[in-house]
Amino acid sequence: MRISKVTTKSGDKGNTSLGNGERVLKSHLLINLLGDIDELNSQIGSAISSCKSESITSELQSIQQDLFNLGGEISIINSGTILINDDRLEFLEERIDELNQSLKPLKEFIMPGGDEFCSRIHLSRSVCRRAERSCVAILDLVKEKNIWLPYLNRLSDYLFVLARYVSSERGSEEILWKR
Repeated sequence: MRISKVTTKSGDKGNTSLGNGERVLKSHLLINLLGDIDELNSQIGSAISSCKSESITSELQSIQQDLFNLGGEISIINSGTILINDDRLEFLEERIDELNQSLKPLKEFIMPGGDEFCSRIHLSRSVCRRAERSCVAILDLVKEKNIWLPYLNRLSDYLFVLARYVSSERGSEEILWKR
């Protein structure tokens, strides 16, 4: 899709177009999910701006590509088009396992935070959880198999483990929840 004109005025009355051309209200559940995914992608971009690791930056940029593909599939729901597949889900699972190997097991919840990068990753994780809830809200609209929900679930796990891993690598102490 090439965007040649940004201001179209076609949404001025509260409607927008899906990728398949269907017009829906901007409050439609699909648009909410697409907005959450867009916000998540922006949050990850913000985190990248404070990342000091080329390999983590590259990893996060590949996830941003996944999120565009995920949004593409959602915008043409039930078209049979697959833009994100199982290998990306496997990538997240493998990275979670790799990063988690060097971390101490959790006995309590930890407070989100750390340095600027880790704090931004925690924000990304919480936006990812919202996107996951929005995805659950549209499940009855989906007629075809996809990995949207498992991908978002794994991504939030990955972001949590990534924030813990980077904090640990930098020698930051985790602040535990006190009951």
